[in-house]
Amino acid sequence: MTAASRKLLRITRDLSEAVGALRFEPPTTHVYNPLEYAWAPVEQYLKRFARSKPRAIMLGMNPGPYGMAQTGVPFGEVAAVRDWLGIKAPVDQPPVLHPKRPIQGFDCPRSEVSGRRFWGWAADRFDGPDAFFDRLFVWNYCPLVFMEEGGKNRTPDKLLADERDALYRICDASLAAVVDALQPEQIIGIGKFAQGRATLALPDCEVPIGTVLHPSPASPIANRGWAPQAEAQLEALGVLD
Repeated sequence: MTAASRKLLRITRDLSEAVGALRFEPPTTHVYNPLEYAWAPVEQYLKRFARSKPRAIMLGMNPGPYGMAQTGVPFGEVAAVRDWLGIKAPVDQPPVLHPKRPIQGFDCPRSEVSGRRFWGWAADRFDGPDAFFDRLFVWNYCPLVFMEEGGKNRTPDKLLADERDALYRICDASLAAVVDALQPEQIIGIGKFAQGRATLALPDCEVPIGTVLHPSPASPIANRGWAPQAEAQLEALGVLD
């Protein structure tokens, strides 16, 4: 295990504990923290793939219900995490489970489009996961999944103002700690939200902060071929040879 992995494990534990102490009111009714109940695959991910001085940290927003919520890995579509990253470990349950949002871990039959697009591009572009992580590291700004009573996903920016501010303070500090630990050449937000939060969280950081298109199926642009567009953006940012 590298020094970077040891630092990231500590930062992640601290982040999980800090966000776990937060409380949220309706319309948020359920909150999942995969850093807690999916710690076993999270630990594998950090031990194997956290490395010092990557070309860039690629920063997502928060877990998707069929990705990181199930596997603990950012953009963690089950098949990609299991078959390409080589990670599979037991996943427990959140303390309070939403009846419409079960946690099935690596037995989840649903495929998350964003994760399938992201890791599918990585698998096509790089000669194995080690080649990918020698250059890039993937991290989510916020580790929590928020749901409303009917099961609708609720993104961090839609939280009540005081809840959002408390969450952002914790996530900002954690992101700063990750950047200090890994010393990346760049930070690349996967989508405008992540880029904006990185810019606000790191006002004195000399590391350039850029962005690439988010692979969400809710984006009409991403649905017109996410991988070639993201590839071109990453080449323009200088993180791909």
